[in-house]
Amino acid sequence: METMYIVAFNSTHNAIKTEKLLQKDDIKATTLPTPREISASCGISIKFEKEDLERVKNVLSENSIDCKGLFMIEKHEGGKRSASELN
Repeated sequence: METMYIVAFNSTHNAIKTEKLLQKDDIKATTLPTPREISASCGISIKFEKEDLERVKNVLSENSIDCKGLFMIEKHEGGKRSASELN
């Protein structure tokens, strides 16, 4: 099973701002279209590594970034994907 970690946003501005902040903190971050399993106002999300989860949360909190949420997307056998919101 393949797993990826995503931050979804309500605005493109916040997605771009967050990407820059994460890269500044040497957190590997990649922008991608928001997966359809997550309904979000903005079509851009940021993918990050599991080991960076707490650091990503800290960057969002310290910079008062408004986001839709943090999600774990799992790809199951047969290609079906599911999304779980992270706390």
